[in-house]
Amino acid sequence: MERHDGWFRALRAMALTLVLLFFLFPIFWILLMSFQNNEQILRLPPSLVFRPSLGNYIALISGKLQTSAGVLDITFLHNLWNSVLLSTCSVALSLLLGVPAAYAFARFRFRLGEDIAFTLLSFRFAPPLLVLLPLSLYFQDLGLSNTYFGLIWVYQLICLPLILWIVRGYFEDASPDVEYAYRIDGHSWWRAFTRIAIPLAGPGIAAAALLSFIFAWNNFVFALILASADKQPVTVGALAFVTASGIQYGQIAAAIVLSILPTLALALYAQRWLVEGLSLGAVKG
Repeated sequence: MERHDGWFRALRAMALTLVLLFFLFPIFWILLMSFQNNEQILRLPPSLVFRPSLGNYIALISGKLQTSAGVLDITFLHNLWNSVLLSTCSVALSLLLGVPAAYAFARFRFRLGEDIAFTLLSFRFAPPLLVLLPLSLYFQDLGLSNTYFGLIWVYQLICLPLILWIVRGYFEDASPDVEYAYRIDGHSWWRAFTRIAIPLAGPGIAAAALLSFIFAWNNFVFALILASADKQPVTVGALAFVTASGIQYGQIAAAIVLSILPTLALALYAQRWLVEGLSLGAVKG
């Protein structure tokens, strides 16, 4: 029996290793590309032996991209700042609107409540191209085109449904008896919501906020159509590396490495809340 258990553990470890290699190898290869120039990247067959260089990162930080046609000005750091600003503000606004709405859907039953909640969730199902044309026309009429506020408002289509449904499931899992007991002591509904319900739903809120931040950070289509270069995030700013003289693969790889660092650091920091929130709250609803 112990022999069979040993074989089972060995096979499981081998399977996990293969899965990790399958998913992590592209990231490892991009990391290697970020330290190479185009000649090293495009040579056949590919080689793991090369002289690493920080030239790609220096080009991104300095804003000067050297191409065969000359020096090209790039605004990668500004695009990176745009991503931080748009994602952070979008998630903050979604939390401000979505957490009270999730609590209302979880605790109260009212006419058309489920229909409204499903309609909000359906925004995640619709392809972005379906709403881009009317949105662009409305934004031009309202003066929201090429503004941070307009992009933050559009990003609610990404963040708000996710926060609403994840946090709603977490509120439904939490027993309302503690809130009722707190209100019997003479406290208001608002104090019960802020002092009892929100702390109990803290892991679910943290998980929903983290996932919403990642989805907002990775968005491409909305910013491409509704904003110009000075308002666009890093996902759209990476198009600057596709130049008339060729594709700058090394700079693209370095830009990918730098752009995933904020979300990776945030995910590692909030890993405990992410796992707990998704396991306890998102499975219901």
